[in-house]
Formats: sequence, structure tokens, C-alpha cells
Amino acid sequence: MSSFRGLGLAAWLAEQAQQLGIGRPTPVQAACIPPILQGRDCMGCAKTGSGKTAAFVLPVLQKLSEDPYGIFCLVLTPTRELAYQIAEQFRVLGKPLGLKDCIIVGGMDMVAQALELSRKPHVVIATPGRLADHLRSSNTFSLRKIKFLVLDEADRLLEQGCTDFTKDLEVILGAVPATRQTLLFSATLTDTLNELKSLAMNKPFFWESQAEVRTVDELVQRYLLVPEKVKDAYLVHLIQTFQDEHEDWSIIIFTSTCKNCQILNMMLKKFNFPSVALHSMMKQKQRFAALAKFKSSVFKILIATDVAARGLDIPTVQVVINHNTPGLPKIYIHRVGRTARAGRHGLAITLVTQYDIHLVHAIEEQIKTKLQEFSVEERAVLSILTQVNVARRECEIKLEATDFDEKKEINKRKQMILEGKDPDMEAKRKAELAKIKRKNKQFRERVQQTLQEKKQLQLKRKLQKKARRQQRRVAEKSL
Repeated sequence: MSSFRGLGLAAWLAEQAQQLGIGRPTPVQAACIPPILQGRDCMGCAKTGSGKTAAFVLPVLQKLSEDPYGIFCLVLTPTRELAYQIAEQFRVLGKPLGLKDCIIVGGMDMVAQALELSRKPHVVIATPGRLADHLRSSNTFSLRKIKFLVLDEADRLLEQGCTDFTKDLEVILGAVPATRQTLLFSATLTDTLNELKSLAMNKPFFWESQAEVRTVDELVQRYLLVPEKVKDAYLVHLIQTFQDEHEDWSIIIFTSTCKNCQILNMMLKKFNFPSVALHSMMKQKQRFAALAKFKSSVFKILIATDVAARGLDIPTVQVVINHNTPGLPKIYIHRVGRTARAGRHGLAITLVTQYDIHLVHAIEEQIKTKLQEFSVEERAVLSILTQVNVARRECEIKLEATDFDEKKEINKRKQMILEGKDPDMEAKRKAELAKIKRKNKQFRERVQQTLQEKKQLQLKRKLQKKARRQQRRVAEKSL
């Protein structure tokens, strides 16, 4: 289809899409919008930056305009930042309707959120944990009449290993009606395809991008082989190079932990780079402020954990640097998908140590393309090595003085209290389990030792018997 009108969307919606800069439907939109309008469940898998959000927002708004009431649609998403981004699309596209939306995420005032929910907004965009908390503790709103349940980044929400999401989803699915339209979207949907199919039962329509390569053609993907201990020097050199050559470029640096994210941000500031951090240990207001400053190009560098890896659409991002090689190929796909969006060009560089070669092979197998090596001036890296290492150590000492790890423990305790658990009892239970494990280990060691001693005693007796037999034979021969 060459136009949104041809897909069955109303003229006002096509006009709104045009104002947003979406002139023609992308493949995922062209494939998924008609079946959604026909009332079918839909599961769409397409590359990052291919317009999946508009693929569900547009048909939901059309159906809402035909029969407006609240709460009409529930959208679940794994991260807070993504929830706000989806809400923004609903607001812009649904402006002629006077759309009322409500964002329910952690880190914000629960009482204010409960009040918003009681006013019956048309669309609720939520992270599963906070919405499940509201359902457990409040009866001022109902999800019994929703028409649409949307799971964005569905594979992350339904991940086998993520027990917290699974428990929260069970609560939410118990609160929504069975007769609803279920829409599931992600860039890496195939991993949990069978589990997802059980959720979509209303004449389900499945669509997956048929492209050979799992990342977009406009994305240039490179790797840089670096020794583990000098990784930071290579990172500083890369950033300096990009800043010297392209002043207007925005860069996202992904790292594995909140602590490392904070240290890298402090370290880059020592080198006068305009950087800002984004990770789950920050307060929600700080996270919003950091993202807003990066989006508006006040800061050109964002250092983030995987909270920023999914769905975030920041058009100015030209480079993604993976400070660590992702352990799972799908995390890599989502990370590098923050650049080269909607037809733009982008560059992704992954810093690979001697211990990460197997991870790169797994990524290449998944994305169906080979990563090319990125060349750098080794002498330039060596010239700043000592300076970078000293700066890193200073930042680590400074962070330790702020009780960063202690704050992490406090956050864990807060989360347990919100989940209705007693942190002290949980700590006691863990200590008792550890004690039992230690006792079991000691018991097994004693049993093994006893068996070993028994075997040695048996062997000793055997050798003694053998020696006595030989002595008797010698004695008999001498007679």
C-alpha cells in the first residue's frame, strides 16, 4: 500500500501521520494495520526503527474515535523512558480526539497515579511492576472493559528468566477481559514466539520482516579488538576522534552495570566531554532530565545501561559504542538500533576483548552479517593510557565515598517492601539457606573423606594380606 488511506485509516489520522513526518506506511505498518482494523490479534516482528509504535497507535486511535470511552487501551512496556515515548506518539496522533492518556511507571507518586487512573483516561501506558502494584492495592479503577492490550518489546516482557515481569503480568492478565484484541510487537520476537502465540487467540495475524539481515542496511557495524585493561583508553580516543571530526554528532555508550555507567560518566567529564548518565539507580526525575538534555543536544554523549537499549527514538544519534560486548545477540540488536533509524545512516562500534570472541560470533550468526574491524591509531591510544587509568581510579575512589553500593542495597530493600516482603526476613532466610548449603557441603566433604579413608584402609588391608601370603610362600619354600 502506498498510503495510509489505502490501509483503511480515516483521513484525519492520515493527516496527523503526515504532520508527524510519516508520509507513507513502512512495511510493518502496511502489513499490520489492516488486520488490526479488522479486529484480529496481531504479532509483528520488525527491525528497530521501522515504525512499530505507529503500527499499533494508528489503528487503536481509529477504533477509539468510533466508540470513545475510558479505559479503552492498555499498553505495557519494559522501561519507563519507553512508556513516555509511546505516550508522546499517542498525544500527537490523537490530538484531534482530545485524547486523555495516563502513564503508570515506577519512581513516581503512586497516589497521584491512582487519582489519574480513577479519572478513566482513554489510554494507559504502563510498566508491569507499577501497574500490578496498583491492581493489588487499589480498587478505584477497572481494566475489565479495555478493547486493546498492547505489549511493546513483547519478548522482554515475556522472558523466561524474568520472574518479576512474569508475576506482574499474571496479575495484569487476570484483570483484563478475555474478549480483547492483543497486539504484540518487538524487534526480536522469534525467541519467545511459542509463548506469545498462547496470548493471541483472536484470529491471530503473525508478521515478521523477511529481510536476511536482522539490522538495517543504513547501519555500519564495526568491532574494535582491545585488551581488557586498556578498554577505557580506546573509548576516550574514539570519542575524541568523533568530536574532532563531527562536532554535531550525538553518541550513546552502552555499558553493563549502573556502577560502571556512573564511573564512565565521571571519567569523561574529567576529559571535558559533554556527557550525561542514564541508569536504574538514578531517581526518575534525574533520568527524565538526563534524557531531555541528551535529546535537546545540551549533552552530546549519553552513557547508559540497557534501560536505554529498547525502543528509544532519538533522531540525532549517529554513533552507538558498546563498551562491553553484549552477552545476548538480541541485546546487541536493540542497542545498535538506537542509531540509523527511519532511513538515516549510523555507526555502531563494539569494543571486544580477548574473552568476548565467542560472543561476537554468536552476534554475527544472529544478525546474518559479519562485523568489520575498525582501525584506530594505536600510538594515540598509548599516549593517553596512563592519564585515562589514573582518571578512572580517581573516579572509582570518589564513587566509593558516595556509598553508591549502599544506595543499591537501600533500593533493593525499598523494592522488597513494595512487593510486600520483609527485607530483614528475606536476609535471614538467605543467610539460613547459605548456612544449610555450607553444612551440606561440609557433610558431603566429610562423607567423601570417610569413603576415601575407608578405601585407603581396605587397600592397606589388601596389601597386608598380600604381604602375609608372600611371606608364607617364602617360608614354605625354605622348608
